[in-house]
Amino acid sequence: MRGPLGPVIGKYPSSSDSNGGMGNVKNDIIKHNRKCRDVVFLVIFIAFWVAMIVNSSFGFNQGNPLRLNYGLDYKGNVCGDKHADLDLHELELRYWLNPNQVYQTGVKDSKFQLSNARSICLMDCPIPSEDSLNWVCDYPEGDIRISLDDWIDRNYDYFADLTPELRNTSLQLQGPCYPVIFPSVNVYWTCQFIARASNASVNHWEQMGGVKVIEDIAIDQSIHKSINSRSSVLKRYVADVGKAWPVLLVCGGFLPLFLSIIWLLMIRHFVAGMPWITVIVFNLLMVSVTMFYYLKAGWIGNDAISPIIGEHDPYYHVSARELNHLHAAAVFMTILMIVAFLSSIAIVRRILMATSVLKVAAKVIGEVQALIIFPVIPYAMLAIFFMFWLSAALHLFSSGSVVQNDCGANCCAYDLKAKRLSCNSCCGYSVHYTSHIAAAILFHLFGGYWATQFFVACSSTVIAGSVASYYWTRGETSPEIPFLPVFSSMKRLARYGLGSVALGSLIVSFIESIRFILEGLRRKLKLVNSMPGSWIGKMMYQTSQGCLRLIGCTIKSVNRNAYIMIAITGKGFFKASEIATELIMSNILRIGKVNVIGDVILFLGKLCVSLTSALFAFLMLDTHKYRSAHNKITSPLFPVLVCWGFGYIVATLFFGVVEMSIDTIILSFCQDSDEHQGTAQYAPPLLIETLNDQNEMQRLTQ
Repeated sequence: MRGPLGPVIGKYPSSSDSNGGMGNVKNDIIKHNRKCRDVVFLVIFIAFWVAMIVNSSFGFNQGNPLRLNYGLDYKGNVCGDKHADLDLHELELRYWLNPNQVYQTGVKDSKFQLSNARSICLMDCPIPSEDSLNWVCDYPEGDIRISLDDWIDRNYDYFADLTPELRNTSLQLQGPCYPVIFPSVNVYWTCQFIARASNASVNHWEQMGGVKVIEDIAIDQSIHKSINSRSSVLKRYVADVGKAWPVLLVCGGFLPLFLSIIWLLMIRHFVAGMPWITVIVFNLLMVSVTMFYYLKAGWIGNDAISPIIGEHDPYYHVSARELNHLHAAAVFMTILMIVAFLSSIAIVRRILMATSVLKVAAKVIGEVQALIIFPVIPYAMLAIFFMFWLSAALHLFSSGSVVQNDCGANCCAYDLKAKRLSCNSCCGYSVHYTSHIAAAILFHLFGGYWATQFFVACSSTVIAGSVASYYWTRGETSPEIPFLPVFSSMKRLARYGLGSVALGSLIVSFIESIRFILEGLRRKLKLVNSMPGSWIGKMMYQTSQGCLRLIGCTIKSVNRNAYIMIAITGKGFFKASEIATELIMSNILRIGKVNVIGDVILFLGKLCVSLTSALFAFLMLDTHKYRSAHNKITSPLFPVLVCWGFGYIVATLFFGVVEMSIDTIILSFCQDSDEHQGTAQYAPPLLIETLNDQNEMQRLTQ
């Protein structure tokens, strides 16, 4: 059986004390014979961090974030890379030199892939001339003695300087120069051909004796298919996050920090109106963010995202998966907005209950004022971690080795350096990915989630220990309370409880990972039409998903209360969970509605902060810097979602002060009441006034 907490906590004797008075007083609060708990899981966590560092080092060594946006040229260089064999930092666009090769990749049943077609990095997409024939030539080397800058200034054309032999190979589409027959447009840093050949250029080409150039819609579709592939879209999304790092810093870091502190101060001084303000602001923000999705999806106004970069024919349109994803996001946000509005109406009658509970938390914050500032410490640690984690993620997603393809194609291209026509190495280059890279990415994602849960859990445990000190001294500010209870609680956590916190955060991360894996399997089965066809199979799948969600929510709730008991009793994670669960189950009617409505208001508050972060992210991404050229964001979807997520995490750290204060006070009150025949002895006056008032208790238990 669980024993009384009075002797465990320190200053005051429990009801089991035979003296029943204030004898045998200890001078310490929540200090007793503790020992390190769940040490094995702390060792696992430390080992995991070492593995994270090694895994990230692999990414930094093998990755190049430029690969996420830019393609490879015929030498295997990444366009836009100043560290390539040639300084290509100004040459970001990938252009395919031989239109017949591009056509061949689009022919049905053709084994020749677009990655094997000869491509080069340019500053802008070439356009055909109306009165002559333009050329794009290979990088100058060998006998072509001009600098790269001169080559750029000459619009990549040195055909006039070629020997008769090289002019002949160029007319055979074997290089080193290739005609500009088709107009092209910059679509996500790739020159996509428009399948309408220039009549003037074709006439000049034929008059010079050039081989037949095939004009077919396949040359347009082949490049578009490559640009619009799922892997290419995912890479661009990840690249968007890297490009938008100033937005993440402001809207995912500083803004939620400022808003969270303001919210805590308002809870402290305007607690009566905060639930109403939170609900109203939440609904306004939901409408605003949804409208921005409608704007970027093109359903309102003319501000839809475009895959085309720079000036182009206004009558030429290119479809993109990014726009389809924004359409889906707009529909999803509309559904969420309707659900949020209806839910807000449903909880209006319960808001007074939340106000009375928040008053207790406001009293605690007022007495232990260091609680307002404390979350800045885990916030700073998480900020440093996320900067490292995001940088490593960008490199891991772009890791791999650049290798020449083994295409076996019958093609030839003139090699200026070797001064001969080469038919053995005309295949293109691609980034080779291995299965261990996918495993490294999944490991990195899991590590980021576990580390986040760990920091949040540490913050919650420290807050719980500080609030427990306040409760078990009858809410008095007395010399017996340590000068800085927050730092005393931090010391206890660092010395005894890190293993238990690591275990709790690991369990949450493990459950969420299982959900993620099952969802991925579901999507793959759906793609190959292998989903359970019968209604029984579908019902079983949906039931399993629902059970996992329920288990995840339950574990998160149990974890939060377990952290409270870890802070108070110093027990291991499982024992603390048992104590907390027993307390909750024995007082479910007393605290159930209080916890639910309080958690709802706090959850809405976190969403207010994160939605504001998302809203400002939309505004920052709508500036000229992120709408054109080098820094263009292909879609605001991922940067906004990351800012939304970061804003929610920051809000969780700061709102945890109120959340854990309420939960700790209520759990301590329940234990106090159990030990003293239903009458709490150590509860602060405001808590007694709030929870022991007969009318209030009657309302809570209805």
